[in-house]
Amino acid sequence: MPKYPDITVQLTGKDGNAFNILGICLRAMRQASLSQEERDAFYAEATSGNYDHLLATCMEWFEVK
Repeated sequence: MPKYPDITVQLTGKDGNAFNILGICLRAMRQASLSQEERDAFYAEATSGNYDHLLATCMEWFEVK
């Protein structure tokens, strides 16, 4: 169960560039009115490893399609 199951991000069929994926997730967080601190926490976790870690972090935080 993701941390925010009510936030769905569409990653399949999109540009798989890491910066694009981060943008999609951060935009979804803003639209869901999550705090800047929470967005910063996601960003720090998502960028603390490699590309696979980024994808795993997205799946831990959101519903990913």
